[in-house]
Amino acid sequence: MGNRESEDLSRFADMLSAMGTEPRLRIMRLLLSAHPEGMVAGEIGAALEIAGSTLSHHLERLRNEGLVTVRREGTFLWYSANAVALQDLLRFLYAECCTRSRACEPRKILA
Repeated sequence: MGNRESEDLSRFADMLSAMGTEPRLRIMRLLLSAHPEGMVAGEIGAALEIAGSTLSHHLERLRNEGLVTVRREGTFLWYSANAVALQDLLRFLYAECCTRSRACEPRKILA
């Protein structure tokens, strides 16, 4: 395995691990539904019924793995799904399951 491939594998494993809890996966889905504008933390917490301190922990983990970006507007922090990072992850998975080995048919994935 080449150095680049090893780095990618490690990065993608960390990304999947970060999304590997039910609350974080719910956060990612919600942020994807609000893409590209994103949402402020209070809106995320209210929509998913997650307490502020717990939500901060989850958002920080997702941000650390590059899955979520944050921007400040005045006193508000806006969180958005990092679509580029998710595309990279999906491309990595897609290359193995849908092209080389043909384990899955792309049309069935999108259906």
